Amino acid sequence: MRDIKEILQESSARHKHLCPRQVLGVRMGLYASQLLSLRLPCLDKRLLVIAETDGCFVDGVIAATNCTVGHRTLRVEDYGKVAATFVDTRTKGAIRIAPRQDVRERACALSYTEPRHYFAQLHAYQAMSNEEMLTVQDVVLSVPIEKIISKPGLRVNCDVCGEEIMNEREINQKGLTLCRICAYGGYYQAAHYTVLHLLKEVTS
Repeated sequence: MRDIKEILQESSARHKHLCPRQVLGVRMGLYASQLLSLRLPCLDKRLLVIAETDGCFVDGVIAATNCTVGHRTLRVEDYGKVAATFVDTRTKGAIRIAPRQDVRERACALSYTEPRHYFAQLHAYQAMSNEEMLTVQDVVLSVPIEKIISKPGLRVNCDVCGEEIMNEREINQKGLTLCRICAYGGYYQAAHYTVLHLLKEVTS
């Protein structure tokens, strides 16, 4: 396993500086590998990480695990939480790791000579034990791992918008094959002619 300083340097280079949340991401990734008995960096697709926020925390997770969105081994469910679930796709074991609720206070107490909380956390997070910093919870995924990973190479087209849908992400509704946006709405809405109107036309 690589030295943590080397991993932090890699994360810092990617992020242009080193911050406490990157350290948390690195520490969680390393701890998860111990608990799941997996070698890091992950060079295959055995480890899947589901992060609960984006930003610098994820840069730390990537540096430690080598899991990325591009390799489909990292997903972001943005709950605004510095936490992540690590899944062994072979055994289907899953653990969720998060900081202890009092981790900032513990960090400041450990680095009591540093009055600036940011730097106290930055240094202490590198020195604290896993048990002092992190909580671990065995979890069961709400969606089976096979559904999350899906089968590569499968493609269909949405019956409403016509756009291609990959990785078994289509929705079957009223005899139609729909993308999630056409079925449920999404993060955007058409400016002049909404998907809802199109769907009504197709189903009428």
